[in-house]
Amino acid sequence: MVSRHVVVRSAAAPDPAAVKELRAQGVATVHEAQGRRGLLDPRIAPRQEGAAIAGRAVTVLSHPGDNLMIHAAVEQCEPGDVLVVTTTSDSTDGMFGELLAVSLAARGVLGLVTGAGVRDTAELRRMGFPVWSRAVSAQGTVKASPGSVNVPIVVAGAHVAPGDVIVADDDGVVVVAREEAAEVAAAGAARLRSEEEKRARFAAGELGLDMYGLRAELERLGVTYVDAAPGS
Repeated sequence: MVSRHVVVRSAAAPDPAAVKELRAQGVATVHEAQGRRGLLDPRIAPRQEGAAIAGRAVTVLSHPGDNLMIHAAVEQCEPGDVLVVTTTSDSTDGMFGELLAVSLAARGVLGLVTGAGVRDTAELRRMGFPVWSRAVSAQGTVKASPGSVNVPIVVAGAHVAPGDVIVADDDGVVVVAREEAAEVAAAGAARLRSEEEKRARFAAGELGLDMYGLRAELERLGVTYVDAAPGS
């Protein structure tokens, strides 16, 4: 009989060059570049300012209020990874804090994304270990319930498979499927080149109404221009 709780030793990893490019592009560009897919619920918020990471996902499926499997996941982490944690039912408990961050940092992990809660946020900011979480809560947890590591999970409405790319910054978190990383990175680069052109045109005073052909759209939607009455 095969246990339904497993720790998978996985070597699945995205293309390193694509990961580097996705990090430079940032969450908003990556989300647009892959057709507005993969964005985690905005309740998953950064608990610091200015952090921007991208790395291979190591996934954790945990019992709510129990961080046993986070400890089990540390062993499976490698430099450049991002730990992604979800729970089998709704939870805001502080499942992650300074001590676990020290353990992950020692293995070169870039940060943590969780659909539950974190605590010790001041200490996490001081040590420079970035986290994105649904909640901040001092509520402690136990280490008593089985779960799984490196299995496909759903966190904050997004599907994450082991080895996918996690991109996280001040705008939130987006996941890119490992197999699509290079394609999305190329699309993001093209988008940035287009935005640079538009930036120059905006700076020169051109209006978005004209750049995007939106006057015709306003007319189609029945929006009309009228002059204000004298003195209004």
